[in-house]
Parts: sequence; structure tokens; C-alpha cells
Amino acid sequence: MTRQELEERLIDFAATVYQVARLLSRENEGYYYKDQIIRSSASGALNYGEALSAESSRDFIHKIKIILKELRETHVALRIIKRIRICSNEDLLIKTIRETNELISIFVRTIQTAHKNQQK
Repeated sequence: MTRQELEERLIDFAATVYQVARLLSRENEGYYYKDQIIRSSASGALNYGEALSAESSRDFIHKIKIILKELRETHVALRIIKRIRICSNEDLLIKTIRETNELISIFVRTIQTAHKNQQK
């Protein structure tokens, strides 16, 4: 996957999470999780642009770790949403949780590769 393809995938992910957020209950917990998942998913996409402009390999790794943290935060929030049943489209929610897992795996591997390259 190219950098541009990964960036597009992160943007698509943030857009999908926004769609999930729009389907959340209008009760207090729905508003709380709506704001949370919108911020953390968009942060991943926005920070990826920063990572591509990193000033050093150490800076790149740091920025990728921030993306990973934001993805994990989104993942946990989505799982809570699923468990407390406040999303009106469970199929979309499950698909989004799956995509979060895949993105987390990509960034874990990216960090591992960057550390190996840094040691060379």
C-alpha cells in the first residue's frame, strides 16, 4: 500500500466513523461517544499527514505512535458503543470495528519496520 493509499484509507475511516457517530442515540452517552470517536478517528488521519513530513526517523516513529494511540482509543470507544447498544446500525458498527483492527495492525507493523530501519 502506498502512502497516498494509506492516507485515503485513514480519511475514509474517519468519514465512516462520522457516519457511525450520526447513528448514535441522542441520549447523553450517545453525545459523549459521538464527540469522542469523531475526534480520535480524525486525529489519526490528520496526524498521518504530519508523519509524512517528519523531520527525522525518530520524529516519524513518534507521530506514528500517536496515530496508533488514537486508533486504539477509537477501537475501544466503538466496542463500548457496541456493548451498550446505542448505534442504530450494528452492521456498519461491526464493519468499522474491523477496519479499526486492520489499521491498528498496519501501524504496529509500520512502527516495527521503522525501528528496524532506524537500527541499520
